[in-house]
Formats: sequence, C-alpha cells, structure tokens
Amino acid sequence: MRVLLILVALTGPAMADSLIATRTIRAQTVIGPDDMALVDAALPGALDDPALALGLEARVAIYAGRPIRSQDLGAPALVDRNQLVSLIYLSGGLAISTEGRALERGAEGDVVRVMNLGSRTTVNGRVGPDGAIYVGWKE
Repeated sequence: MRVLLILVALTGPAMADSLIATRTIRAQTVIGPDDMALVDAALPGALDDPALALGLEARVAIYAGRPIRSQDLGAPALVDRNQLVSLIYLSGGLAISTEGRALERGAEGDVVRVMNLGSRTTVNGRVGPDGAIYVGWKE
C-alpha cells in the first residue's frame, strides 16, 4: 500500500491535449486542418482529437487561442436560406417533385421550412444527403 502511495505522489498531474483555434473562425465556416492545433494543456470542454472537428462547421465564432468545443460545431449546411431546392413528397410508392425556396439553413437530417414555388405554400421537410428537401419522408 505504501508503494502505491509513493508512486501516486511521485507522478505529477496528468496533462491532456486540447484543441485550440489557430485563427479566428467565423460562424458557418467549415473547419480545416490549418484552423486548429493541439496544445499540451487541459482546457475545460475542449476537444482532444483534431479528427473530431475536421470538416464540421462552426456554429459560433471561435477566436484564435480559444478551445474548440463540441457544442460549438455542427454538420456543414447543405441548404442555405433563400436557396432554390428540389422539394420531394414521398408517400408509399408515390413521389412528387417540384421546386421550392428554402426559408432556413440546414444540414443533412435537419427539418427546415420550404416554400413551394408553384403553390406558395410553406411546408416543413427534412434535408436529404443530396441537398433536396423531403416531405412526408419517414425513416
């Protein structure tokens, strides 16, 4: 037991790597490898692996030298506000396609409001992996 206490006393506090921003990253910017660096410090809430942030989009501004936290990142948007999109209604074997205008930004899987340009009706739909908006789609 004494040996264990001596070993614990001799070892210092364990340091962990933390991910920080190398430059100011504006909101809605996709994170690249030059935007981040690992530092030998335990920063609260900071990611510890660059692969967890690479390719994600900043939801808020992240200033240079500040930690990159998981809650500050999200999937990159496939649909921007006011973008013309394919609006697809799926129900059973029926598929109807028309053109719509996105009223919100959204990433894959997000539910966004879209205005059907033919009828001027606003509907909610899920952003698909191809950037189209699917209405009536059940997973």
